[in-house]
Amino acid sequence: MLPLRDRNPSGITPWVVYGIIVINVLVFMGEASMSEEGLNALTARFGLVPAEVTQAVTGKGSLLQALIVPMLTSMFLHGGWLHLLGNMWFLYIFADNVEGRLGRGSFALFYVLCGVVALATEYLLRPNSPLPVIGASGAIAGVLGAYVVCWPKARVLCLVPFFYFLHFVELPAVIALGMWFLIQFLQGAASLGAPFAHGGVAYGAHVGGFVAGIILIKVWPHSERPQRPRSYNRWSY
Repeated sequence: MLPLRDRNPSGITPWVVYGIIVINVLVFMGEASMSEEGLNALTARFGLVPAEVTQAVTGKGSLLQALIVPMLTSMFLHGGWLHLLGNMWFLYIFADNVEGRLGRGSFALFYVLCGVVALATEYLLRPNSPLPVIGASGAIAGVLGAYVVCWPKARVLCLVPFFYFLHFVELPAVIALGMWFLIQFLQGAASLGAPFAHGGVAYGAHVGGFVAGIILIKVWPHSERPQRPRSYNRWSY
Protein backbone atom coordinates (compact mmCIF):
# COMPACT_ATOMS: atom_id res chain seq x y z
CA MET A 1 0.00 0.00 0.00
CA LEU A 2 1.47 3.33 -1.12
CA PRO A 3 0.06 6.66 0.13
CA LEU A 4 -0.24 9.13 -2.76
CA ARG A 5 -1.55 12.24 -1.03
CA ASP A 6 -3.74 13.38 1.83
CA ARG A 7 -6.88 15.50 1.85
CA ASN A 8 -5.54 17.70 4.62
CA PRO A 9 -4.00 20.94 3.31
CA SER A 10 -1.70 22.58 5.82
CA GLY A 11 -2.14 26.11 4.47
CA ILE A 12 1.58 26.83 4.88
CA THR A 13 4.73 26.55 2.81
CA PRO A 14 6.68 23.84 4.69
CA TRP A 15 10.15 25.28 4.27
CA VAL A 16 11.72 23.03 6.90
CA VAL A 17 10.32 19.92 5.21
CA TYR A 18 11.66 21.12 1.85
CA GLY A 19 15.02 21.84 3.45
CA ILE A 20 15.23 18.35 4.94
CA ILE A 21 14.40 16.82 1.56
CA VAL A 22 17.05 18.91 -0.21
CA ILE A 23 19.72 18.00 2.34
CA ASN A 24 18.93 14.29 2.06
CA VAL A 25 19.00 14.40 -1.74
CA LEU A 26 22.30 16.31 -1.84
CA VAL A 27 23.91 13.93 0.65
CA PHE A 28 22.74 10.94 -1.36
CA MET A 29 24.10 12.44 -4.58
CA GLY A 30 27.43 12.61 -2.82
CA GLU A 31 27.06 8.98 -1.76
CA ALA A 32 26.21 7.93 -5.30
CA SER A 33 29.41 9.50 -6.61
CA MET A 34 31.62 7.48 -4.26
CA SER A 35 33.30 4.15 -4.77
CA GLU A 36 31.97 1.16 -2.86
CA GLU A 37 34.98 1.27 -0.58
CA GLY A 38 34.51 4.97 0.11
CA LEU A 39 30.79 4.52 0.71
CA ASN A 40 31.39 1.72 3.19
CA ALA A 41 33.86 3.93 5.04
CA LEU A 42 31.37 6.81 5.06
CA THR A 43 28.51 4.76 6.49
CA ALA A 44 30.81 3.15 9.05
CA ARG A 45 31.96 6.61 10.20
CA PHE A 46 28.69 8.55 10.10
CA GLY A 47 26.13 5.76 10.54
CA LEU A 48 25.29 4.56 14.05
CA VAL A 49 27.05 1.24 14.73
CA PRO A 50 25.45 -0.33 17.85
CA ALA A 51 28.49 -2.47 18.68
CA GLU A 52 30.72 0.62 18.71
CA VAL A 53 28.25 2.46 20.95
CA THR A 54 28.34 -0.47 23.38
CA GLN A 55 32.13 -0.38 23.42
CA ALA A 56 32.13 3.39 23.99
CA VAL A 57 29.63 3.12 26.83
CA THR A 58 31.89 0.59 28.55
CA GLY A 59 34.87 2.94 28.21
CA LYS A 60 36.51 1.27 25.20
CA GLY A 61 35.86 4.02 22.69
CA SER A 62 34.87 7.63 22.10
CA LEU A 63 31.24 8.51 22.81
CA LEU A 64 31.57 11.55 20.55
CA GLN A 65 32.67 9.45 17.59
CA ALA A 66 30.53 6.37 18.27
CA LEU A 67 27.29 7.98 19.45
CA ILE A 68 26.91 11.76 19.48
CA VAL A 69 27.98 12.54 15.89
CA PRO A 70 26.38 9.48 14.21
CA MET A 71 23.17 10.05 16.17
CA LEU A 72 22.64 13.15 14.02
CA THR A 73 24.42 12.32 10.76
CA SER A 74 22.99 8.81 10.31
CA MET A 75 19.49 10.13 9.64
CA PHE A 76 20.73 11.93 6.51
CA LEU A 77 22.33 8.86 4.90
CA HIS A 78 20.49 6.30 2.76
CA GLY A 79 21.25 2.88 1.38
CA GLY A 80 19.86 3.33 -2.13
CA TRP A 81 17.51 5.28 -4.38
CA LEU A 82 14.42 3.36 -3.27
CA HIS A 83 15.33 3.92 0.38
CA LEU A 84 15.71 7.65 -0.24
CA LEU A 85 12.63 8.08 -2.43
CA GLY A 86 10.36 6.12 -0.10
CA ASN A 87 11.41 8.16 2.91
CA MET A 88 11.19 11.52 1.17
CA TRP A 89 7.78 10.67 -0.31
CA PHE A 90 6.27 9.94 3.12
CA LEU A 91 7.91 13.08 4.50
CA TYR A 92 6.52 15.19 1.66
CA ILE A 93 2.95 13.92 2.09
CA PHE A 94 2.57 14.05 5.86
CA ALA A 95 5.16 16.40 7.38
CA ASP A 96 3.75 19.73 6.13
CA ASN A 97 0.79 19.47 8.52
CA VAL A 98 3.03 18.69 11.48
CA GLU A 99 5.32 21.60 10.61
CA GLY A 100 2.28 23.88 10.41
CA ARG A 101 1.08 22.71 13.81
CA LEU A 102 4.41 23.01 15.63
CA GLY A 103 6.07 25.91 13.82
CA ARG A 104 9.26 25.72 11.78
CA GLY A 105 11.97 25.72 14.41
CA SER A 106 9.96 23.54 16.76
CA PHE A 107 9.25 21.04 13.99
CA ALA A 108 12.96 20.75 13.16
CA LEU A 109 13.71 19.92 16.80
CA PHE A 110 10.76 17.49 16.94
CA TYR A 111 12.01 15.71 13.79
CA VAL A 112 15.54 15.28 15.12
CA LEU A 113 14.35 14.14 18.54
CA CYS A 114 12.10 11.47 17.00
CA GLY A 115 15.09 10.29 14.97
CA VAL A 116 17.24 10.08 18.10
CA VAL A 117 14.60 8.04 19.95
CA ALA A 118 14.28 5.76 16.92
CA LEU A 119 18.03 5.11 16.90
CA ALA A 120 18.01 4.49 20.64
CA THR A 121 15.25 1.91 20.20
CA GLU A 122 17.17 0.10 17.48
CA TYR A 123 20.31 0.14 19.62
CA LEU A 124 18.51 -1.34 22.63
CA LEU A 125 17.17 -4.16 20.46
CA ARG A 126 20.53 -4.95 18.81
CA PRO A 127 23.31 -3.55 21.02
CA ASN A 128 25.97 -5.83 19.54
CA SER A 129 25.18 -5.37 15.86
CA PRO A 130 28.27 -4.42 13.81
CA LEU A 131 26.17 -2.94 11.01
CA PRO A 132 25.68 0.83 10.62
CA VAL A 133 22.10 2.05 11.07
CA ILE A 134 21.31 4.77 8.52
CA GLY A 135 18.26 6.52 7.09
CA ALA A 136 15.58 9.06 7.90
CA SER A 137 12.91 6.40 8.48
CA GLY A 138 12.90 6.68 12.27
CA ALA A 139 12.48 10.46 12.27
CA ILE A 140 9.78 10.24 9.59
CA ALA A 141 8.01 7.52 11.58
CA GLY A 142 7.78 10.09 14.38
CA VAL A 143 6.09 12.49 11.98
CA LEU A 144 3.61 9.76 11.03
CA GLY A 145 2.84 9.08 14.69
CA ALA A 146 2.19 12.78 15.28
CA TYR A 147 -0.03 12.93 12.18
CA VAL A 148 -2.20 10.04 13.40
CA VAL A 149 -2.74 11.74 16.75
CA CYS A 150 -3.60 15.16 15.30
CA TRP A 151 -5.58 14.14 12.18
CA PRO A 152 -6.81 10.55 12.61
CA LYS A 153 -9.77 11.11 10.29
CA ALA A 154 -7.87 12.90 7.51
CA ARG A 155 -8.41 11.09 4.22
CA VAL A 156 -5.37 9.52 2.57
CA LEU A 157 -5.43 8.34 -1.03
CA CYS A 158 -3.53 5.05 -1.30
CA LEU A 159 -2.49 2.83 -4.18
CA VAL A 160 -3.29 -0.74 -3.15
CA PRO A 161 -2.22 -3.83 -5.14
CA PHE A 162 -4.87 -6.53 -5.37
CA PHE A 163 -3.72 -9.66 -7.21
CA TYR A 164 -2.63 -8.34 -10.63
CA PHE A 165 -4.45 -5.01 -10.36
CA LEU A 166 -3.81 -1.69 -8.66
CA HIS A 167 -6.64 0.17 -6.96
CA PHE A 168 -6.99 3.69 -5.60
CA VAL A 169 -8.47 3.56 -2.11
CA GLU A 170 -9.23 6.49 0.20
CA LEU A 171 -8.66 5.63 3.86
CA PRO A 172 -8.66 7.52 7.16
CA ALA A 173 -5.13 8.33 8.30
CA VAL A 174 -5.57 6.20 11.42
CA ILE A 175 -6.18 3.17 9.17
CA ALA A 176 -3.58 3.89 6.48
CA LEU A 177 -0.77 4.75 8.90
CA GLY A 178 -1.98 2.30 11.53
CA MET A 179 -1.58 -0.51 9.00
CA TRP A 180 1.92 0.76 8.21
CA PHE A 181 2.82 0.70 11.91
CA LEU A 182 1.35 -2.78 12.40
CA ILE A 183 3.46 -4.13 9.54
CA GLN A 184 6.60 -2.54 11.01
CA PHE A 185 5.83 -3.96 14.45
CA LEU A 186 5.14 -7.49 13.21
CA GLN A 187 8.16 -7.58 10.90
CA GLY A 188 10.33 -6.14 13.65
CA ALA A 189 9.15 -8.77 16.12
CA ALA A 190 9.80 -11.53 13.58
CA SER A 191 13.33 -10.27 12.91
CA LEU A 192 14.47 -10.04 16.53
CA GLY A 193 15.98 -13.51 16.52
CA ALA A 194 17.39 -13.22 13.00
CA PRO A 195 21.15 -12.86 12.43
CA PHE A 196 22.33 -9.43 11.32
CA ALA A 197 25.20 -10.60 9.15
CA HIS A 198 23.61 -9.38 5.94
CA GLY A 199 21.80 -6.28 7.18
CA GLY A 200 18.18 -5.40 6.58
CA VAL A 201 15.49 -2.95 7.64
CA ALA A 202 15.73 -1.36 11.09
CA TYR A 203 12.12 -2.06 12.07
CA GLY A 204 12.87 -1.25 15.69
CA ALA A 205 13.76 2.30 14.69
CA HIS A 206 10.45 2.63 12.82
CA VAL A 207 8.46 1.45 15.83
CA GLY A 208 10.43 3.58 18.28
CA GLY A 209 10.11 6.69 16.13
CA PHE A 210 6.37 6.22 15.62
CA VAL A 211 5.72 5.80 19.35
CA ALA A 212 7.95 8.79 20.11
CA GLY A 213 5.92 10.93 17.71
CA ILE A 214 2.66 9.89 19.36
CA ILE A 215 3.93 10.75 22.82
CA LEU A 216 5.82 13.93 22.00
CA ILE A 217 3.05 15.57 19.95
CA LYS A 218 0.73 15.33 22.96
CA VAL A 219 3.03 17.38 25.18
CA TRP A 220 4.76 19.58 22.57
CA PRO A 221 3.76 23.27 22.51
CA HIS A 222 1.83 24.15 19.36
CA SER A 223 2.43 27.13 17.13
CA GLU A 224 0.06 30.06 17.59
CA ARG A 225 0.48 31.01 13.95
CA PRO A 226 -2.87 30.59 12.13
CA GLN A 227 -2.93 28.46 9.02
CA ARG A 228 -4.57 29.63 5.83
CA PRO A 229 -7.74 27.57 5.26
CA ARG A 230 -7.97 25.74 1.96
CA SER A 231 -10.11 22.92 0.65
CA TYR A 232 -10.20 20.39 -2.15
CA ASN A 233 -13.43 19.27 -3.75
CA ARG A 234 -12.01 16.25 -5.56
CA TRP A 235 -8.90 14.19 -6.04
CA SER A 236 -6.55 14.78 -8.94
CA TYR A 237 -4.66 11.76 -10.22
